[in-house]
Amino acid sequence: MGYKVLVLNGSPKVNGCTARALEEVSRSLNEQGIETELIQVGRENLRGCTACGFCGKNGRCVHEDLVNQVAEKLAQADGLLLGSPVYYASPNGSLLAFMDRLFYSSQGVNKHMKVGACVVSCRRGGNTASYDVLNKYFGIAGMPIASSTYWNQVHGFSAQDVEKDLEGLQTMRNLGKNMAFLIKAIGEAKEKHGLPQMERGSFTSFPDGK
Repeated sequence: MGYKVLVLNGSPKVNGCTARALEEVSRSLNEQGIETELIQVGRENLRGCTACGFCGKNGRCVHEDLVNQVAEKLAQADGLLLGSPVYYASPNGSLLAFMDRLFYSSQGVNKHMKVGACVVSCRRGGNTASYDVLNKYFGIAGMPIASSTYWNQVHGFSAQDVEKDLEGLQTMRNLGKNMAFLIKAIGEAKEKHGLPQMERGSFTSFPDGK
């Protein structure tokens, strides 16, 4: 059985620090027999969610752009790998707008037990805060989060700087190995035992205002 991971680069720099980190993870995944597909998000002209409700009725976002294209690919993928530079101690705003719309509008896409992972890059600080933000998307969707031997981050102002971050690149390679292991293990368990059955009946809204 073949497995596939979607790789989303949230940086506007196609060959920058984030791309170098994602390249290292992707190579490691490929060595473990996992196919990867890279999609550039950071250079797209994207807008945030407008809370119009269209997706709830139609199963796709009202804005026909990369979000709907990736949702279709995500339905067939076994994992999702995000990469973002740090902007003011947070991920790139374009990527956040993209992820808000992707996860909300694709609720018809079963993400349960698809493996999620993210990598972040910065010159100096803000990496762990950005790392936490991106992992929230996986946590709310029942997606196991792949970790490594350190937080999934690299440091540098250019891709050439990242080459000097030997521990960072090592972390990326180990992330690829762990992500591949999780994907394969979940795939085998799914065939043998099926997926866990989730409860969906309760929705806390406090409509009485008390």
